[in-house]
Amino acid sequence: MVDLLYKWPVASKFGSRVPKEKFYEYGNVSTAVREKFVSEVQRITWAYKLAESTINLRGSTSVPEIQVFQIDTKTGEVADQVLSAIDKAIQYPIIFEITRATVGERQIRMVAAHKQLGSGAPKISAYYSTGWLPADAERQSLPTAISLPALYSAILEPLTPVMVRPGEEMSQVADRLATVRKLEREITALERKLRTEPQLNRKIELRRSLKTRQQELEQQR
Repeated sequence: MVDLLYKWPVASKFGSRVPKEKFYEYGNVSTAVREKFVSEVQRITWAYKLAESTINLRGSTSVPEIQVFQIDTKTGEVADQVLSAIDKAIQYPIIFEITRATVGERQIRMVAAHKQLGSGAPKISAYYSTGWLPADAERQSLPTAISLPALYSAILEPLTPVMVRPGEEMSQVADRLATVRKLEREITALERKLRTEPQLNRKIELRRSLKTRQQELEQQR
């Protein structure tokens, strides 16, 4: 897990508070998720807008703009379901900064999922995060990029728990991450079965399957 915060360009500052209720109105937000908004979220701020008009990088249909949302928490954490509800309501890629109050200091972490825009609902990968950092920690300049899609990929890359391969698009990385998670679940299940299987011939089959899955996992990483 990386320790990283970005210094967002001053020209991109937006600073508009968004009522939580706005996200209830969009789509099918369940009662359980609404309750998480109420119990976990203190304030949502649309903090920065990275666009051609603000940072002079050209967008595309896949990444027309990049938004930065700051979420002040009540409990110190925000469920992925809350982030997903916000992501689904906003038709742009979003980088989240989550803040919490601890004894003696405020802390912050960056969270994001790879978001693929299309004609229907956006396709959202799993969420990945930096570690918690002091709110006044030094921030790094944004990665150098020639377009908003390239900037989006460069911002997400340090959060991604697999190595991004040369020439690989972030959508391909997201698909590979989904495969990694699936293989990790299968390996855990096989290991559990192996511990409790009494028959030797079945144990041999399980070990063979486990070795195959482990090799597949290494290839994906």
